[in-house]
Amino acid sequence: MPRVSVLDSSGDAHSNIRTIVRNPNLGQSKCRSSRPASSRKRRSLHVDEDSNAGKSVVLSLAKGFQVLNAFTSEEPELVLADVARRAALDKGTTFRLLNTLVMLGYVEKVGDSRRFRLTLKCLDLGFNAIARSELRTQARPILRSLVGEMNEAASLAVLDGSDIVYVERIQAGLVRLGVDVRIGSRAPVYSTAVGQAILSLLPVETQIEVLEAQPRIKRTETTITDLDALLQRLCEVKAAGYALSNQENAPGLCVLAAPVIDRDGIPLAAISIAAPTMRITADDFERLGVAPLLRAAAQLSRALEAMGGATATVAKR
Repeated sequence: MPRVSVLDSSGDAHSNIRTIVRNPNLGQSKCRSSRPASSRKRRSLHVDEDSNAGKSVVLSLAKGFQVLNAFTSEEPELVLADVARRAALDKGTTFRLLNTLVMLGYVEKVGDSRRFRLTLKCLDLGFNAIARSELRTQARPILRSLVGEMNEAASLAVLDGSDIVYVERIQAGLVRLGVDVRIGSRAPVYSTAVGQAILSLLPVETQIEVLEAQPRIKRTETTITDLDALLQRLCEVKAAGYALSNQENAPGLCVLAAPVIDRDGIPLAAISIAAPTMRITADDFERLGVAPLLRAAAQLSRALEAMGGATATVAKR
């Protein structure tokens, strides 16, 4: 499936700053509240190991990354059996991969226990990928201007598969949001305002492909999981120019998000602001927050275009 990479003026790809697809008719596509009949079948964004692509890839390397991805911020320390189960590998293979990763310094044993955890060396991979991003550099002062008495945090996120990834975040000194969002944190597209803001500007076929790529579970009582209802929401977001999440991804949290677009109207990322519902209602948050949010998103879009960093090109995988 094609994906879009943001290029700087020299033609170097900004890692991780990408959306899913470029469509020359994107600006002319119409919103549809229901999925096309030909697209009702669930699709996968992952390459099948049994396909022809398997002949030109190193599956053992892929298994190594499955082991790394088994660790999460909620459960940073795991025993061998837990890693094997989460990585969908047998214990013998997992044992050898863990020992290799320990030798390379990406995993370490926890004292004298049988548990393993990731080391800080893993951060190098992520930070090296986003360190050169002009999008992130240009966004930082704009995000800082959005944080104040009403907004306790402002973030920049990009689309990666069926998740969004936070690549920059500014927050007030005393944060009462009740969520742990850091640079590199991931969240599902379907339940997040930033995800909906980006996805709303993509073709309906791509929206369906992204939304169907992972199970849609109710993260809160207000999370929308029905596909047709989500497609209708994306139509509304596109018409409004911004997305509002009223506790759909995390209880007690209101989030507003607006897309950052290139000169062709293709979404490169989304800016969001967040506030706790204990301090402000969703209606008041929307009324007071939309105008500065839209100005910030437009400012970042213009800054990237002026720097020549707002051009998107298709890179097939």
